[in-house]
Amino acid sequence: MREGKIAVIGDRDLILAFKAIGMEVFAATDTEQCENLIKKLAKTHAVIFITEDYAKACEHVTERYKSTAYPAIVPIPSGSGSTGYGMENIKKDVEKAVGTDILFNKED
Repeated sequence: MREGKIAVIGDRDLILAFKAIGMEVFAATDTEQCENLIKKLAKTHAVIFITEDYAKACEHVTERYKSTAYPAIVPIPSGSGSTGYGMENIKKDVEKAVGTDILFNKED
């Protein structure tokens, strides 16, 4: 059952804070383990937060879920801060849906 289930994938130290607010956390130690977690959690969770470093490394796996309603896979900054990967993906998705960059288009 997917309803309302939220998971977080990332390094153990970072994701433990999410457990305190009721999310299910899954520590990954390498890319292969992260890929397997994504595939498993995609069957049962509505939202999967994943640290940007793993999201980028597992992009070929997460890409298949972009055309489905669930799960929503959302990159979040890692413990060392944001790489910009998550925001860049949001920008691409909005451009694809709307046809133009409405988020960051700055007129000179």
